[in-house]
Amino acid sequence: MEDSIIDLNKVKKSYFNLLAVFKTAGSVDGNYLACIVKWGIQLGVNADDLRELEKTTPSIPTDKAGRIDAIFHLVYMIYLDRVVEDLELEVASVYAEKLGFEKSLVGDLFKSIATMAYDEVTAKDLQREVEDFIKIQSN
Repeated sequence: MEDSIIDLNKVKKSYFNLLAVFKTAGSVDGNYLACIVKWGIQLGVNADDLRELEKTTPSIPTDKAGRIDAIFHLVYMIYLDRVVEDLELEVASVYAEKLGFEKSLVGDLFKSIATMAYDEVTAKDLQREVEDFIKIQSN
């Protein structure tokens, strides 16, 4: 399913967003840091990318669509290597909370992404489902 392929630039943008948020948090758990560094390596983040990040002011997306996009692409990134560690889901859950979502969203989102092909759902359809779910959750 070609339209289920996620734009890796959006995944990378979500990674940088997560990195910026954790950077502003001050002290970061060493295990979380190792996980974040591992993701950077998997995404091919280089020194130039990090220098560019230093020049920008980190911010959490303020609009709901931006926050949904950020958590969706981060969880998709976790799924990309088909090896899921509890620590990865924990880091994503902390990030989800910082975005204003419940931690449980990460597990639900991961299950949906992992079964996307089996359920014959496109990434676009899944993102719409996530948006609808979050709207219901917010009420």
